[in-house]
Amino acid sequence: MNNEQLDRSDQAELAQFGYDQSLDRTTGRFASFAVAFAFVSIATGIFTTYGSVLNTSGPAGIWTWPFVVVGQTAVALVLGMLASRIPVTGYAYQWVSRVANPILGWVVGWVAVTFLVVVLVAVDYTIAATVMPVLLSYTSSLTTNVLVTATVVLIQACLAGSSTKWSERVNSAAVSAELIGMLILTVLLYVVAAFRGQTHTKNLFSTGAIPHHDYMSFGDLIHAGPWMLGFMLGAFTIVGFESAANLAEETHDPERVVPRAMWQAVLASGILGFLFIVAVTLAVQDPVALAKSSTPVADVIRHTLGGATSSVLLTLIVVAIFACGLVIMMSGVRLIWAMSRDERFPGWKHWKQVSPRFHTPLRATMLYTVIALCVLGTAAFSENVLLTLFGAATLLPACIYLASVLLFLIKRKSLPQHAKFDLGVWERPVAVTALVWLLFELLLFRDTSFKDAWMYVLIMMAIGAVYLAALLRHRGRSGMAMPDMHSIDAEFEGR
Repeated sequence: MNNEQLDRSDQAELAQFGYDQSLDRTTGRFASFAVAFAFVSIATGIFTTYGSVLNTSGPAGIWTWPFVVVGQTAVALVLGMLASRIPVTGYAYQWVSRVANPILGWVVGWVAVTFLVVVLVAVDYTIAATVMPVLLSYTSSLTTNVLVTATVVLIQACLAGSSTKWSERVNSAAVSAELIGMLILTVLLYVVAAFRGQTHTKNLFSTGAIPHHDYMSFGDLIHAGPWMLGFMLGAFTIVGFESAANLAEETHDPERVVPRAMWQAVLASGILGFLFIVAVTLAVQDPVALAKSSTPVADVIRHTLGGATSSVLLTLIVVAIFACGLVIMMSGVRLIWAMSRDERFPGWKHWKQVSPRFHTPLRATMLYTVIALCVLGTAAFSENVLLTLFGAATLLPACIYLASVLLFLIKRKSLPQHAKFDLGVWERPVAVTALVWLLFELLLFRDTSFKDAWMYVLIMMAIGAVYLAALLRHRGRSGMAMPDMHSIDAEFEGR
C-alpha cells in the first residue's frame, strides 16, 4: 500500500478509539526511528552521567551498561506490543487508561508529563554544563548554565511549535549527524590513543578512588553498592525510546513502524554507546583526577584529539543533544495535548487546540515551555543540579515502564493479537525479563544520593493528586471514561 492508502487505514484504526484525525501523518520509518534514537541520545546520556559514574563506581562501572541494554531492550519489546495494539498519541497514558482503568491511566499520564518536563531540562542543561565550556573555552557558572539552558529551550519551543515537519527534518538530520559523528569519534579515540601510546587498558577494571572493599555488594537499606550505582549510566541514557509511540497519530502504519523503531533504537544506542564509553575510558589518563572535572568526556576528547578535531566533533555532540531535547519537547507537548483532548489536563480547553496555521499543538507547546522554565528556575538553587535532574529523569520513566509491563503481564491473554508486531512464544519470557530488570533498577533509588530526585517526584505527585481529586469530585468515576471505551473492549472480546 502507498502512504495515502495507509493513511486511510490508519484513520479508520484511530476512529475505533474515538478520535478523528487532526494531526498530519508525515512520519515515516526513518523519522520514527530518528525520534526514538534522538530521545535516547547516547551522546546526551554519556556526557551527562559519565562523571557521576567515575565518582560513585570508578571506571569499572561502565560494565553495567550491557546489563541495562538487555533490560531496556526487553522493556522496549513489551511497550512495542502495547504500541502496536493501541496506536494512539499519549502512549502509556492511553495504554493504561484503556487496558486497566482511566484513573490509573491518568496517574501514569501525569507521571509521564513530569518526566518529560524534567528530562528536557536535564538534557538541555547538559549542553550548558558539560560541552559548551570546553567547546568555547570559558568557565561555566550556575547563572551561565541556566541562561544557556533557557535559551536552548526557547529555540526548541519555536521550532516545535511552528512546524512538525521541519522539526522532524532537523531531528532526522541531527540523528544522521550523531550516528556518523559518534562512529567517527569512537574510531578516532581508539586509533589516536593507541597511536600515541595513551591507551590504558587497566582503566577498564579500575575502581578509581572507590575502595575495593564491598565494591560489588548490593549495599544496605539506604545505600546502594558502588558498582550498583554504575547502572545509572545506562539507566539514564537508554530511556525515551517510547517517544516514537507518542507520535503514533502522525506516523504512517504506526502498528508496524513504531514498535520496530523502539527496539531498534535501543539496540543501536546500546551497541554504539558501549563502544564509545570503552574508548573514552581507555583514553583517560588519570581517572581520579578526571572525576573532579565537570566536563570529563569533553576533556578526554580534547586531550586525545587536539583542539580543531575535537571542536568539530563536540559541535556535532551539541547538535545531537539539541535534537534530543527537541524530540523530548515534541513528545511532552503531545502528551499534554492528548490528555487535554480527553479533558483530563488542567486548563484542557486551551491546550487541546491544534493551530490552524501551523498544524501543531501550539498552545500546549507554550504551556510545556513555561513549565520547563519553571523547573529550570527551581533547579538553579540546587548545588547538584545535574545529579538531581538526571536522578528524577531516571526514576520517573522506570515507574512508567514498570506500570506498563505489569499491566501487560496481567492483561496479555485478553489483549488482541496483532500480526504486525508479535513476539509469539517469547512474549512471556521477555516480559518477565523486563519486570525483573525494572524492579532491580528501582531498588537502586533507595540510595540517599537520590533524595532530591524523590523530593521532586513527591511534589509533582502531590500536585497531581490534588487535581485528580478535583476531577473525581466534579465528574465522578463514570465521568473519567475514555472516548469510545466500548470499541477497545470489543477488541479484547475478539469482536
